[in-house]
Amino acid sequence: MFYLIMCRSQTNAQRISKALERAGIPARILRSPAEISPAGCSYSVKIPAHALSRALTILNGTGLPHQGVYVSAEGYGYREVEL
Repeated sequence: MFYLIMCRSQTNAQRISKALERAGIPARILRSPAEISPAGCSYSVKIPAHALSRALTILNGTGLPHQGVYVSAEGYGYREVEL
């Protein structure tokens, strides 16, 4: 299981990824899956499941914009997380 933090642009995804990595959270940038971004023009930052609460604390503290957080569990696809 992992989480995707969806961003409007590659630049925002890079900024979020760098902020999380500075805090010791592994973060990888990828194009958002078509299932959560039908237009196909967004990027996401992938983080491990155990790091979600810490990552959200960091994002709230930095004010970096994101469009949503999605959870992926094997066999279930993606679902938006209510924050």
